[in-house]
Amino acid sequence: MAIPSGEQLAAPYDTVVRDRMESVKRDQVVGRLWSKDHRLWKPDPAEITNRLGWLSLAEDMSAHLPELKDLSETARTEGIRDVVLLGMGGSSLGPEVFRASFGTQKGAPRLWVLDSTVPGWIRRVSTSIHPAHTLFLVASKSGGTIEVLSLFAHFWKLVAGTKGNRGGQQFIAITDPGTGLEKMAREYCFRQIFTNPPDIGGRYSVLSLFGLVPAALLRLDISRLLQRAGAMAVRCRERRAIQDNPGAYLGTAMGALAQAGRDKVTVLASSPIDTFGLWAEQLLAESTGKETRGIVPVAQEPVLSPAQYGSDRFFVYLRLKGANNQTLDRQVQALVRAGHPVLTFALRDRYDLAAEFFRWEYATAVAGHLLGIQPFDQPNVQESKDNTRRVLDGYQTAGRLPEPVVSSPKDAVVGLSGKVQVGSYVAILAYTTPTKLFEAAIRRLRKALVQQHHVTTTFGYGPRYLHSTGQLHKGGPASGIFLELVDRMTPDLTIPAQQFSFGVLAKAQATGDLESLQAHGRPVIRVTLGADPVATVDAIAHRVRPAPSRPHRRTARVRRRPNS
Repeated sequence: MAIPSGEQLAAPYDTVVRDRMESVKRDQVVGRLWSKDHRLWKPDPAEITNRLGWLSLAEDMSAHLPELKDLSETARTEGIRDVVLLGMGGSSLGPEVFRASFGTQKGAPRLWVLDSTVPGWIRRVSTSIHPAHTLFLVASKSGGTIEVLSLFAHFWKLVAGTKGNRGGQQFIAITDPGTGLEKMAREYCFRQIFTNPPDIGGRYSVLSLFGLVPAALLRLDISRLLQRAGAMAVRCRERRAIQDNPGAYLGTAMGALAQAGRDKVTVLASSPIDTFGLWAEQLLAESTGKETRGIVPVAQEPVLSPAQYGSDRFFVYLRLKGANNQTLDRQVQALVRAGHPVLTFALRDRYDLAAEFFRWEYATAVAGHLLGIQPFDQPNVQESKDNTRRVLDGYQTAGRLPEPVVSSPKDAVVGLSGKVQVGSYVAILAYTTPTKLFEAAIRRLRKALVQQHHVTTTFGYGPRYLHSTGQLHKGGPASGIFLELVDRMTPDLTIPAQQFSFGVLAKAQATGDLESLQAHGRPVIRVTLGADPVATVDAIAHRVRPAPSRPHRRTARVRRRPNS
């Protein structure tokens, strides 16, 4: 079977993109980006000139190769069985791609990426590891992230109560210079402190120490990763022909098609690397989702027939050589034949993910220029953090949390259906513990929504999404409809030295974000997951689908109802 499409768009979309390619060339975007000219985006250099260090990471990180190799070897000789990463957003999503894509290498410890405050999720990790044979990576750019500090307090106590523990020698900090986390790591005598270059934003940090330290502990070939990223960076310096510059071309395509109404960038990927979409989701959502504009990234959505999609989609297919691609190839070919815009990027092996990281970072910066958006700040992320703090302060004063209006599955479907319009996307936000059964139920719900309403769907676990798509939800286009699914948080889990528990913190984050969405006029519906989260999600999905028509007894021919 022929590989569908290619690295450039076919007609009629090639004309749309070609027009913008001329402006990218005329405005000297490639050269000015490499020279770090902040005026590509805004007259004010704030949070731009000090956020472009990612451009040279493939070269800069080579200096850290010896210490990363030493860390990997030390973990092996000490018999480290597990590594638990405590981080959020940019500190966790890149490592999650490495973990899921490469798996556990021979002789390497298991990597657990813990970016949640949901007590069930924390308890699962806590009971799956042997604390005395575990390394904990405490990762935070700001050094003051409430989730990370709360998780550290929990695991510090867990380690301290375990026979044979080595205290601070089991903890490693990854942070910017001079942060509170760096100071805390010295006070607790952490084994090591990795200070990252400060001129890199979290969502651009996968090829920095935030991504490479966990990758090294997975025993990946860090030099090979950097070589692949560096080779892509060289290609992204091409100034004469934008179509020969992989990052500039993708960015031009995303920007041009978004302005033409196809603003839902849907990432399809071979199954071994499909978590790449979760990383790209944060990159695009936080970078472009502001000033009531932006690109809506879509990851891990079930692939359906072309007729189920609206005219607001742009598909990008990451095809891994050697993977079982037959079904996805056929589906992508069908999208091309139906006239949807599709780009296909061929990956020789998993190490090409490093090249894709750079391509998409560069493309996002170019797309931001075309959309007139500053891609390196996140003005609405702090808003939800402030709301969470306000809810927690109220809890500590009154002894209870606010009680938002909760809908039944039936009422939730009615509410969703009444708000869906052409170009809408439905964001499903779940504050619960991941399981295969729950995620299968979410896929059924997403499939039902696309089939019935021809909308785009996204899915994120809370509070992870607050550091990912949360910026887009509040600052991006007003086309989102939000379904918040909240666990009972029982049994709960205490946070050492705090007056609130993990369950209270998770609920406060859910409530704070709900209030933030409402303040921005975004339609949001909350459903309590109850004792059986899978059954609750399936109850919603079942009501989204119309009841199948039954044939009349007098005729065998039936006209199907629209969208059935």
